[in-house]
Amino acid sequence: MASALIYLLVVLLVGAVVYLLASLVFGRGEQLEPLPPGSTPTRLPPADVEGADVRALRFQQVVRGYKAAEVDWALDRVATELDELRGRIAVLERQLDAAGEQLQRTRDQD
Repeated sequence: MASALIYLLVVLLVGAVVYLLASLVFGRGEQLEPLPPGSTPTRLPPADVEGADVRALRFQQVVRGYKAAEVDWALDRVATELDELRGRIAVLERQLDAAGEQLQRTRDQD
């Protein structure tokens, strides 16, 4: 009788360990609620996102998540592109202002 109880306890213990390992690897099967429209699980400014904001993004690491190095590489590329575009916009705005001032001076001389 004692050996049957020990056998039952060992089987239950092995089952519990297998269940826990499977839960860690595959999850428990529940799905996350969809996020409300327009929301994000990460922190970004509501407007005027800059390259530094993108570089500062960090994502929660999980067992079945993305490779952190690949996410960091992609975010760095996006941040660099964002900085370059903002620089181009600033140059073009300065040129537009200068052209507007020049046009105003020409009109004033006439």
